Amino acid sequence: MMTSEGSLNDLNLNLKAASDARVAERVAKHLQRRIQEDDWRPYRSKEEAVRAWSRLGGIRVEVMQALGLIKSPGNASVGER
Repeated sequence: MMTSEGSLNDLNLNLKAASDARVAERVAKHLQRRIQEDDWRPYRSKEEAVRAWSRLGGIRVEVMQALGLIKSPGNASVGER
């Protein structure tokens, strides 16, 4: 899934260090499990979880974009209308 170039699902990630690829892979696996199991605890909904995680910024946001949980900057995130 994660390549040395820093891409996930054909989306390039802005990785600043070699260790960022391992972090992004770990975050991706975690989020993919939550998506598959529809498990958003401790949040009440997927939208609430994504909103909270988006505030953290960094690699997590880029991985969420690659997984389609949020859109690229300038676009509304999933669940926003």
